[in-house]
Amino acid sequence: MATAESALALPHGSVSDYFELTKPRIVLMVLVTTLAGFYLGGRTGFDVTVALNLLAGTALAAGGTLALNQYVERDTDAMMDRTRHRPLPDMRMRPAEALVFGVSATAAGLVYLTLATNPLCAAVIAAITIIYLGVYTPLKRYTWMCNVVGAVSGALPPVAGWVAARGGLGLEPIVLFAIMFLWQLPHTFAVARLFRIDYARAGIRLLPDDTARGGNPSNPVVIAGCLGLVAVGIVPTMLGFAGIPYMVIASALGLGMLMFGFAMVRSPGNSRAARRVLLASLVYLPIVWLVLVLDRV
Repeated sequence: MATAESALALPHGSVSDYFELTKPRIVLMVLVTTLAGFYLGGRTGFDVTVALNLLAGTALAAGGTLALNQYVERDTDAMMDRTRHRPLPDMRMRPAEALVFGVSATAAGLVYLTLATNPLCAAVIAAITIIYLGVYTPLKRYTWMCNVVGAVSGALPPVAGWVAARGGLGLEPIVLFAIMFLWQLPHTFAVARLFRIDYARAGIRLLPDDTARGGNPSNPVVIAGCLGLVAVGIVPTMLGFAGIPYMVIASALGLGMLMFGFAMVRSPGNSRAARRVLLASLVYLPIVWLVLVLDRV
């Protein structure tokens, strides 16, 4: 009874708590890459009305999905230093509030996208929600390969933007997907190494057992992701929807990622090496997308 009374005594979440529940920095990245995909997919001009509708619907669906993620992971968040001050583990909000908000925002976003853009765009955003909540989130307790699954959902926003502009798929959005997917491999494993102790405390398996014979099996994944970034740097130019400046800059940044990636896998216990990969990835992504947009052919 005391537990029930304590739960009922929890305060209602404030506006800032709801805002924090949506993980605004991640939503911002989703919106930026979605808008970039929309711009690159436009055949003639830039339809501001459709773009704003796309951003509004995507923000609702992405924010709702991330709120549901915090609802599902509220117990494990309470065990980690980096997440224990979020609204739910910090008991500033009732779990039921987060659940209702998350479901409502996600559903509203998907319906809005269906009506204001096209059903295929809404389907791509819905796939992000399904993969992120239904596959990636539960897998985090069982296998480090969850990072690869999570990279799939994280790579779909520019595809949604392209589909909103074109109404269909093609080879170009697959390339945009590849850029986001490959980028996430060194990025997420760098984060996993930096917060290894925190994740282990909560029983989240973002890293494999690196004491096994043959070394850390995530190392080839990191290097493959970095090599892929080097290779994908030339593809938009070869396909004719980006110019030479993009190819040069993307390839150079990809080589930088590869250099830092090798340094990280050679020094598994070196937090500085992991931090360099993380910082390099945070430099790579905005610059590559900016140059791709500016150098669009």
